[in-house]
Amino acid sequence: MSMTIWTNHGFRPDALELFQKGLAAVGHRLVHSPKSSASVLAAGAADPSMNGADVAFGQPDIGDTVRLTGVRWVALSTAGYTRYDTPEFRAAMTGRGTLVTNSSAVFADPCAQQMLAAMLALARNLPSQLRNQDGPREWRYLGDRFTASVLTGQNFLLLGFGAIGKRMAELLAPFGGQVTAYRRTPRGDEGVALVNDAGLPAAFAAADHVVNLLPDSPATKFFMNTARFAAMKPGARFYNVGRGTTVDQDALIAALKSGRLNAAYLDVMEPEPLPPAHPLWSAPNCYITCHLGGGTGDQDVKLVKQFLENLRRFEKGEVLIDRII
Repeated sequence: MSMTIWTNHGFRPDALELFQKGLAAVGHRLVHSPKSSASVLAAGAADPSMNGADVAFGQPDIGDTVRLTGVRWVALSTAGYTRYDTPEFRAAMTGRGTLVTNSSAVFADPCAQQMLAAMLALARNLPSQLRNQDGPREWRYLGDRFTASVLTGQNFLLLGFGAIGKRMAELLAPFGGQVTAYRRTPRGDEGVALVNDAGLPAAFAAADHVVNLLPDSPATKFFMNTARFAAMKPGARFYNVGRGTTVDQDALIAALKSGRLNAAYLDVMEPEPLPPAHPLWSAPNCYITCHLGGGTGDQDVKLVKQFLENLRRFEKGEVLIDRII
């Protein structure tokens, strides 16, 4: 049966061609919103072109999605889905049997590799060496050779254990250290040591590296606060590829200035874009990248391939990849 597939994702040309061909091959009609955006992080605007859609792919307006009861599947182009994670939205989708998926499988590997790259770069003193090349070009042999370290045998605490956390655990396994994950609702198939709220203080005290993977929600706002930074092992390093709202950034800056933390690496922060005068830019040993952790040159192609596979499953009544509702 032919369906109308609506999208407001602004695809790169090769991905758009793949998308169009994939839908044409199975006889479905494509409606490409005139309000499309190339950023998966941008909230979609209300759009009359979504009327009559069977499937919405991208970042559809929440009001449109709830209003248009004919939409049977919402395929989000992001891993995070905070704006859709409300009781009202869930009730509306569940009540009429609309499926909702995200794209965690697309972004898990690049996000995990971004964190591993940051860990290795800080361990091997690459930031100071590269800054030196762009600056005074001093021969930093003693300063950087004898303060370098390795990840082998170290302790890693992952705050959150979804798709990114699972991939991180796989990437860290060859280093032979202890990987511990904080997860409020264990599933039993994690394959790593788990802690809950009661076990967090001991986990913080033992960890050489704390990686924040938590999503934005009322429950996670300022999850990393003054008390939790104080509970961390002196000289530990902190990384954030979750959301900026989960970190009290003033507390983070204070922990860096006091020397409690050796360093911090942030791929997400609050607000974004981060204003040039924001104190995070100049905080000691704070390294910032501009929310590029999940990005790859073929990101859009991967999004299309996952969508098309899920479309096949949707038509056959099979379990969808990354289903959240």
